[in-house]
Amino acid sequence: MKSNRAGTPESTGRAGDDTGMPVIRVLVIEDQTLFRDGLMKLLGEQAELEVVGMTDSLVVAADQIRRSRPDIALLGWPASSSNSQRIFSTIHEAKAPTRVIMLVKDDVKEDFVEAVRQGCCGIVPKQTSTELLLKSIHKVHAGEFWLDRMTTADVIRRLAKKGPPAPTSGARLGLREHAAALSQRELEIVVLVAQGFKNKEMAERMFISEQTVKNHLHNIFDKLGVSDRLELALYAIHNNLHEAT
Repeated sequence: MKSNRAGTPESTGRAGDDTGMPVIRVLVIEDQTLFRDGLMKLLGEQAELEVVGMTDSLVVAADQIRRSRPDIALLGWPASSSNSQRIFSTIHEAKAPTRVIMLVKDDVKEDFVEAVRQGCCGIVPKQTSTELLLKSIHKVHAGEFWLDRMTTADVIRRLAKKGPPAPTSGARLGLREHAAALSQRELEIVVLVAQGFKNKEMAERMFISEQTVKNHLHNIFDKLGVSDRLELALYAIHNNLHEAT
């Protein structure tokens, strides 16, 4: 892949790979040169991916988001840093379609919560395998959240413990509409999911079978338009549904 004088890859202008699928356009934002170069090489070898830029500069990254409007941004800065917060603000202000995947160190767990609160769609440890990194890019591009199981449980429990801001009158109206769409049993399950309980634990707590819990979850996903447990938990916390019972 060619690079311009600033070291930023030039867009190839590809509309899709050999299978006709659209190419996922990726921006890499990372301070560590060796790690950043490794990502550049790895992603550049994937026919379905196009690296539209790589940088360790906030100014360059923000400019790339505004001009290139990448599908995915791989962000290696801590979520609590002012630089990361500015990246999320830039995406919001520019109304860019960019979905952020945080590249984090295994020992910085508080960042997981902060990242999700800011709008992060995926969290991937820097020590992860190539296969899982590529899978996370495809899943997040498809509109899903990406966290491993341990991170998911940690995020849900911390978010539920901290709680969301008080809802506005519009949000309270939405809450009543959402709650009305759910049965009392389904609402109880939403609360437990948002508190980090697993299916087996919910079944034991509610004196029902694990299969019944799964059936309820399937109905809840359909009614609320979410695709998985994490999305349900985040949705519930954002709308105060985790305190509805």
